[in-house]
Amino acid sequence: MNDRVASLADLAAKYGDSMLAGASTVLALLDNWSASRAALERLASAVSGQEGEWHELSDLRTHPAIDLPRQIFCTGANYRKHVVDLTVDAKVGPEGMNEAQLRQWAENMLDERVANGEPYAFTKPVSAVSGAFDPLVLPDTTSQPDWELELAIVIGHGGYQIARENALGHVAGYTIVNDISARDLISRTDYKMLGTDWLRSKGQPGFLPLGPYLVPSAFVPDPHRLRMRLTVSGQVMQDETTADMLFGIERQIEYISRYSRLLPGDIICTGSPAGNGTHYNRFLREGDVMEAEIEGLGRQRQVCTGRQHG
Repeated sequence: MNDRVASLADLAAKYGDSMLAGASTVLALLDNWSASRAALERLASAVSGQEGEWHELSDLRTHPAIDLPRQIFCTGANYRKHVVDLTVDAKVGPEGMNEAQLRQWAENMLDERVANGEPYAFTKPVSAVSGAFDPLVLPDTTSQPDWELELAIVIGHGGYQIARENALGHVAGYTIVNDISARDLISRTDYKMLGTDWLRSKGQPGFLPLGPYLVPSAFVPDPHRLRMRLTVSGQVMQDETTADMLFGIERQIEYISRYSRLLPGDIICTGSPAGNGTHYNRFLREGDVMEAEIEGLGRQRQVCTGRQHG
């Protein structure tokens, strides 16, 4: 409530909701999401406009919106402007093209991909999760730590081979993630045929600040029209809306669940818009302050601290 929070257990006890009073974790709520959602809506109506139980978020230690997601899926290369910028920056395309021609070539390629291709997804370890205001300890394994502000889907109802038209019915809500990535560790140089190495480039401790809030889908009228903004030490780096996604939420859920069973509490990171450090050749360093926000979902803030050894 306006960056003020209250104990769910205390509110549930005060307003006589035994089900919510007995839920010890967010994951427990997600395991029985239909009943939890109805109970939360009743409680929200009961406490609306009430005073007394609320605390300033800034006065508290904020845990991840979901402490231990069961699975974390990431959809890569899913924002049009981002992919076009990557293509132009890396000069990936037919030889002899100038920048304008290369940009148009990339646009045409993406049109074809959306029409006839599929999302590109991979997994990220749960141990990478951190709180929305925890410091980001820059590891000594990389010289190019980078940011990726993303909208994250939180699964409320699991399923396998979910039809696209039913996909949103499996969503409990949405939250913010920052898919921190070590750019210099993505490609394998020891054996190039191995391609990308997402474990070492995206799986390090603290590489997924998550939260601060899990906002139920009922309070997010259109997740494909949300403003996203990230600054690094006061400089705007990412400023886009989720409308720039190539593959929307329904298609991502359809694709991922075609090959992997989704479980309550799973997170799907839906891709990052243009403006990563790679584009600016500017990576995170000690003392940097990242601030990231998505419309209606709150704000994150991480201070980058010195590299850890061991």
